[in-house]
Amino acid sequence: MVNPSEPEKKTAGTDGSDAGDGAAAGPTRWGTVAVSALATLLVASELSMAAFALPLIAADLDVTGSATAWVLLAYQLPLAALALPAGRWIDRSDPRTVFAMSLLLIAVASVLASAAPQFWLLLLARVLQGIAAAAYLAVYLPVVILAVRPGQRGRAMSYHATIMMVGSIAVAPLGGWLADAYGWRAVFWVKAPLLLAAAVLGLLTVPARARGKDGPGRAGQALAGDVLLIGAAVTATLVVIEQSGQRPAWAAVLAVLAVVLTAGWTRLGTSRPVLMLLRRGPLGWPTLALMLNASVIGLITFLLPFFISDVMQRGPGLLSTALVFFIATGALVTPLAGLLADRFRPLQVAAWGGALTVAALLPMLTLAADAGLADLAWRMVLLGTGMALFNSPNMTAILDATPESHTGTVGGLTNLARTLGTTFGPALAALGWTLGSGGTSGFRSGVWALVVLTMGAFAALLVASRAGRSN
Repeated sequence: MVNPSEPEKKTAGTDGSDAGDGAAAGPTRWGTVAVSALATLLVASELSMAAFALPLIAADLDVTGSATAWVLLAYQLPLAALALPAGRWIDRSDPRTVFAMSLLLIAVASVLASAAPQFWLLLLARVLQGIAAAAYLAVYLPVVILAVRPGQRGRAMSYHATIMMVGSIAVAPLGGWLADAYGWRAVFWVKAPLLLAAAVLGLLTVPARARGKDGPGRAGQALAGDVLLIGAAVTATLVVIEQSGQRPAWAAVLAVLAVVLTAGWTRLGTSRPVLMLLRRGPLGWPTLALMLNASVIGLITFLLPFFISDVMQRGPGLLSTALVFFIATGALVTPLAGLLADRFRPLQVAAWGGALTVAALLPMLTLAADAGLADLAWRMVLLGTGMALFNSPNMTAILDATPESHTGTVGGLTNLARTLGTTFGPALAALGWTLGSGGTSGFRSGVWALVVLTMGAFAALLVASRAGRSN
């Protein structure tokens, strides 16, 4: 194991020369970090808040409940499918312009969604939101690199990690409250003014960067193959994950299609920078760990709700209260994790968090039907601590290994990794629940599946740490 008190050696760029060349030359612009954190909160909460409006959408627009799932998929599919192409395009663009314009487009699409008189128009607006969100989630890493000095990236990423957690979990009930009080349309228009404000503040605070020599126009033409091939492959992969338990034959066909499309993409010249980055141990392994650890969301969004309802015979209020302990712990520990990442080796701190996340899942196996809030609370505190120690140090390690000329690509990679993890985790948890015939047995089967994935994340960090020492 690496001595954690030994300062982290910053890895060089892909060619060993350019990592960190685009880092902030002067003092860290904490105002830029704050604006980016606000924007990240708004974008991260988009999917979870919309979920609470689905029943009202079904009634108002006269569609079936199952059809409303496309309100989420219409946003999620382009968000994942365009992650890599958007990142490659951003590498040749000005991050400040992309930052502001992506938020502006999300705001406009949100207003269009709130005013949609028909279901298909709502879906079209959601697709526009997903496209713009893909650009934003790929550009926020370049913005952090431009605004934050290398020695303070851990602290900056700790703010973003906290915001991502709060945005995806804590803000979600706000969607239900808005839908109940003001109707489903309010869920979409309420954030538009804040998005516009964040876009304006981004123009004022985000540092400018010269465009790449090819320019975004030529880059867009060169990346058309990426959009068609890797975008379609990612879309097929997400559908495979969603349908594997219900339509295995159809999922198998799509899985083969995804493999063929991915193989075709690897033969394109535009795939070389992405593959080159993934082959670099200090960057590729933490990205894999990010995807695997993100699967823990399956515990919160699927396993615990069904266990509390079917086994404990309790209402959703119990889980909401237990999540307060998870969120509060994460909010308290994440800044400490950022400081540790700046002071010690980020990969080592992330590995501690990965190990603690595995350890936090194991006590879930002992939950019984007569468990109460106290039994859930201490388990959620342990899990929140592990996730907080993992997230921002892992992202700091990724930033440290990112060449300045490929910050957008890495932003797209991390966006894709997180999306795949948060999609695969609940699907695998649901499969474990089904194979275990539900109840306590199904819950434990699902937890064991998540334990295996998080152990894989921990192993990836150990390999990354060894690769970092050898460079």
